Amino acid sequence: MILTFVGITTILGVCTRKSLLSGKDKALTYSNPLAVSLGDPYVFLASDGRYYMYGTDETGKLEGFGAYSSDNLRDWKYEGSVYKGNSTNSWTLRNFWAPEVYERRGKFYMFFSADWKYNPTHEDENFRIGIAVADKPTGPFTDLSDKPLFDPGYPVIDANILSFKGRSYLYYSRCCYKNPVESEVSAWAKKLNLFQTIEESWVYGVEIASDFKSIIGEPVLLLQPPKTMNNKQSEWESRSVTSGEVKRRWTEGSFAIEHKNKIYLMYSANYFGGKNYAVGYATSNNPLGPFVKAPNNPVLQKNVDEGGIVTGTGHNSVTWSKDGKIMYCVYHGRTSQTSDKRVVFIDKMTINKNGLLTVEGPSRAKKTI
Repeated sequence: MILTFVGITTILGVCTRKSLLSGKDKALTYSNPLAVSLGDPYVFLASDGRYYMYGTDETGKLEGFGAYSSDNLRDWKYEGSVYKGNSTNSWTLRNFWAPEVYERRGKFYMFFSADWKYNPTHEDENFRIGIAVADKPTGPFTDLSDKPLFDPGYPVIDANILSFKGRSYLYYSRCCYKNPVESEVSAWAKKLNLFQTIEESWVYGVEIASDFKSIIGEPVLLLQPPKTMNNKQSEWESRSVTSGEVKRRWTEGSFAIEHKNKIYLMYSANYFGGKNYAVGYATSNNPLGPFVKAPNNPVLQKNVDEGGIVTGTGHNSVTWSKDGKIMYCVYHGRTSQTSDKRVVFIDKMTINKNGLLTVEGPSRAKKTI
């Protein structure tokens, strides 16, 4: 892939062309995947003019999260551990997933998922969403509260924040755990003795206070797998079930962006540990919906059927070139070389004049952007 930066202004600050290209007026080239092993990667451009990447640890060594930094989206420096959970004063216990960091009023706020220590009913999946704060994007991040952001009464993961017309909105996924759903797909699976029940995860949205300390109002169900098998989205969103892989249908890993006053809510479907993990999107004129799934879904999926070596593409974020003109989709995937290890990919993403979003990936060969 070739990345060319031509602007001089960042989203949040100003820098020179020399700082963008390190004094070299030429394109930067690299091929996917990056030399970074993370799940659920999130990249943002901070006011200091650098990109920062966070994600779910693939090493199993961190009880929390590390961070990477880059000037150019190609060369990434590991900054070490930036958040440590499972401490005496923390509400967190284990399973630290999907961090995202937002810069506000000189502070950096990390949203993440983890198992809650408070578990009186001994749930196997006791995930909640928490927030940690730091003075720098490289931390150290400390818990904003001694408890999760909120308790909806079911396990939740994959927090994402959208700012829209002066207000903030939280998107998250209700886990499949103990959420069996009757549908034509579940009836089909039961009839064939594949699975007796099908559990689903759903994406919700809710307004959140500007200080990130509380939610406003009740969460609204925004996205879920189709109930009928003739729905155009049903085939790709049900592959983990119809292939006999697992008894769950996921709608998770949501990421919202605004484009021309329309909300694009990207999401991942299918088993996160399988080859069929893929990304689609839905649109709405309102941050809390209703959302309509796109006709060109999925926009990112495995390429082995076309002779490629990439599978399990999903849980994406979106970042921009420093001049704000080019969108990049950042996501994890697996290859025949990396096996079960999730690695990071970056590909160009566009929205055309008709409002259709496309991702130019998964790519491995060098490309001109």
